[in-house]
Amino acid sequence: MNKVFRAASDVGGTFTDLVLYSSGADGGEVKTSKVDTTPPDFEQGVMASLKKLDVDPAQLDFLAHGSTVVINAITERKGAKTALITTKGFRDVLEIARGNRPDLFNFNFRKPKPFVERYLRLELPERTDYHGTIQTPVDLSPLAAQLEFLKEQGISAIAVAFLHAYINPANEARAAAEIRRLWPQVSVLASHEVSREWREYERTNTTVLSAYVHPNAEAYIDRLEKCLASEGFRGNPFMMQSNGGITTSDAAKRNPISMVESGPASGIFAAAYLGALIDQPNLIVLDIGGTTAKCALIADGQVRISTEYHIEKTQKSPGYPIQTPVSEIVEIGTGGGSIAWVDAGGKLHVGPQSAGADPGPAAYGRGGGHVTTTDANLVLARIDPASFVGGEVEPDWDSIDRAFSVLQKRLSMSREAVAHGVVQIANANMVNALRLVSTNKGHDPRDFALIAFGGGGAMHALPLAEELGVRKVIVPVNSSVFSAWGMLLTDLRRDYVQTNPMQFESDNFPKILQGFADLQRAAIDAYRGDGVARTDEDVSFEFHADMRYEGQEHTVKIAVATGAKLARESLMAATDVFHAAHEQRYTYRLDNAVQLVNFHLVAVVSVDKPPLATRAVTGASLESASLGTRVVDFHPHPRCEARIFDGSKLEAGMRISGPAVIQERAVTLPVWSGNNVSVDEFGNYHVELA
Repeated sequence: MNKVFRAASDVGGTFTDLVLYSSGADGGEVKTSKVDTTPPDFEQGVMASLKKLDVDPAQLDFLAHGSTVVINAITERKGAKTALITTKGFRDVLEIARGNRPDLFNFNFRKPKPFVERYLRLELPERTDYHGTIQTPVDLSPLAAQLEFLKEQGISAIAVAFLHAYINPANEARAAAEIRRLWPQVSVLASHEVSREWREYERTNTTVLSAYVHPNAEAYIDRLEKCLASEGFRGNPFMMQSNGGITTSDAAKRNPISMVESGPASGIFAAAYLGALIDQPNLIVLDIGGTTAKCALIADGQVRISTEYHIEKTQKSPGYPIQTPVSEIVEIGTGGGSIAWVDAGGKLHVGPQSAGADPGPAAYGRGGGHVTTTDANLVLARIDPASFVGGEVEPDWDSIDRAFSVLQKRLSMSREAVAHGVVQIANANMVNALRLVSTNKGHDPRDFALIAFGGGGAMHALPLAEELGVRKVIVPVNSSVFSAWGMLLTDLRRDYVQTNPMQFESDNFPKILQGFADLQRAAIDAYRGDGVARTDEDVSFEFHADMRYEGQEHTVKIAVATGAKLARESLMAATDVFHAAHEQRYTYRLDNAVQLVNFHLVAVVSVDKPPLATRAVTGASLESASLGTRVVDFHPHPRCEARIFDGSKLEAGMRISGPAVIQERAVTLPVWSGNNVSVDEFGNYHVELA
């Protein structure tokens, strides 16, 4: 039997992770690597991660890939120069935006600047009403002159977003087709190709952002495919999406905004998969990387998916809406490379600026002159200098001393006191984010376990759990590359969301069943067109409905049924499910009539998944994994001598009592006195908090 090689690559802001699974007659084996991310040529980091494991791309049978190329292009404003063509009279939708002002009493408040300046927002005469009836066919006669103007302005991407195109895209499709005919070289995306939901501002902004990143994303995927092909890879990589599924590279090129949060999504779905294996259906998810920390919640084994996603949303800014299916996450600029700094008033902050991979934390010795969270953990002896960056880097203590001296002088504090402050502020930032996905959504953290992964997840998990009142922390096996591993566990997934408001009552059930059936047909045709489904039976479905009380503005998403078909009986029970979900989210229910606003179909094509290997039990003693002792600062718990263990040598069933530190090549788990750690059959750490 020939070996089968499956790989997954996750490009983060600081590191590029790779997980390689090989299986054959002698069983399966998992190897991992972590290398520096290489912006702007991210594909070089992917190739370096393969080379580090001596992987021949020609051997690979499957490769899944997640990247920050889309979100980076948006946040760094490095996308294409983009124009918008819209319905006559609606060029200012992007400017008007929404009236919400998070910073209510700030009279200097300014709405976020649109990604398309006003002189590049052009109009065509056309009108479709909200029923989908074309009242005015699109007039394409001004288009040729408009495109000549856009060529003169150096435009390389065009977004087309017409009024009510979500319900009938005929006018919009004609305009987009004519643009492609007249100007084949320009990148064109129409709103109906990106989103079929209502809300004019959100849909238009989503289309603009997808067009804005389209040339970058397409060029990046092309470069990745060429690099892999030049090394002998015979297939095409699958791309991770924000909805927790993978898709073909061609589909990702057609709608790149679907990859806006691809890395975090895979980690969340991997957590749900692992939770099902170890009987932990309720999880608060924490993913701490080098640049950011991501938080999510899994209730009853289910990951919440929403199209109400925003980037750059803060307490003072409404940010930018993106109407694409995204795992419900909260992401903050706090990670291992987050820079500590002091403001003009003498207050210490941590993040959101990051040292990245180059120059990285001061301890890397690459010229980084700022204190980071990683540097603080080194100073407090939570990180073992001998195994820093997997033992590949010796900490540059001179650089650490110089970086800390700046903050010590500003704050008139000792080095250890500054390090305490940096870690405490980083933890406070993350606790606030964890509350946003738990208590703020009507969930009691004490009913959940905290699962922590990423390079810094284990390092910070216990103090965060203690603050939230969580009684159990789980650190999964291979936690530093957990998101990459999750990509090997994900299926091909596409979400079809269609706005078509109607009363949710028995008289409309035939129309509702037909609405879902139409989406099913579209999904099957799309999969078969991409060559990933040979028969209708290759595609499975989940049915969701975005519902609300009559008179309300926003909706609550509920699952209606799962399977090949949706039955009338499933619809009969959906109203009760909605009432309960609304009460959990908002603490009340109403007697008002219920409306269905959006049809949401999830179409899945399953792929083979590697099993999670069990850890061998040889009967070795706990002492065989001991690395001795060292004094560790567990602040706010006492500084004391702790036992140090090599996590790679711990076996299933072993138990450790704090104070202790469990360390692997890229993972450090500090456990203070009173807490106990056990190792399960897969090699996951379970920490029971006192």
